[in-house]
Amino acid sequence: MNVESIAKWLTAIGVPPEVISIGAEADNAWCVLRIERQVPVGDDQLRQETTWEVFWREQGNRYDWACFSNEQVACNYLFGRLAWTQVARGAVGLLPQN
Repeated sequence: MNVESIAKWLTAIGVPPEVISIGAEADNAWCVLRIERQVPVGDDQLRQETTWEVFWREQGNRYDWACFSNEQVACNYLFGRLAWTQVARGAVGLLPQN
């Protein structure tokens, strides 16, 4: 799972698309952001570092912030959180037994 596919997977389990924001911060939404930064690695040397931030944004503030060094881990983290929410509210669950 990555940022190109997570919205489809979340929609499949009933998460409304308006509560997900990929690549940009948006109020009243779970956000997934790719962050590029220069990190010092020695005397006058920098290297590019990519991290993935996942958080709930409300009234301009970030809540339940988590940072990952891997895109797939960040997306699976968000999917797991929101899938659990769907289970807890009874929107998804076990398939009926035959």
